[in-house]
Amino acid sequence: MGSGKAAQLSALSPPALNLDLPMRPTPIPALPAPLWRHLAAALYDLLALVGLWFLAGAVALALTGGALDAHRPAHKLLLQALTLGASAGYFVLSWTRGGQTLGLRAWRLRVVRADGGALDATQAVLRFAVALLSLAALGAGFWWALADRERRTWHDLVARTRVVWAEGGGPRAEG
Repeated sequence: MGSGKAAQLSALSPPALNLDLPMRPTPIPALPAPLWRHLAAALYDLLALVGLWFLAGAVALALTGGALDAHRPAHKLLLQALTLGASAGYFVLSWTRGGQTLGLRAWRLRVVRADGGALDATQAVLRFAVALLSLAALGAGFWWALADRERRTWHDLVARTRVVWAEGGGPRAEG
């Protein structure tokens, strides 16, 4: 009678877990975000960038002892380097730490790798550099998203990234 009770208890206990297999959540394919949302997020980011550019100007002013003259090549180069560095820092840090700038967060978007994972620093720097080229080409790299089936820009294609709806965002969440 004791062994019958043990068999009943054994049948009721949960199966043993196989801890040798990696437990990974099944990725849910995220929907690509429309270009107009990219551009709306970019306007928000421009506000943050203007603040950083003012800060870069203040640093340049301090480094030149208050005698910053944008007509002097050395001072102009200093100001451009600080402004570019602040801009790159803003985007690279935002993309590698959660995939969202302030604008992307406000519009419920996220930058991810093509496989859905988080960007590394190399991908983020490459994405930023190609985005600058896209802007220099009168925005052609951004408008490319209108022709691409997955709504990718030039910088997305080169860096193997994409902009998708963030958790809690998406066409169904807009109501």
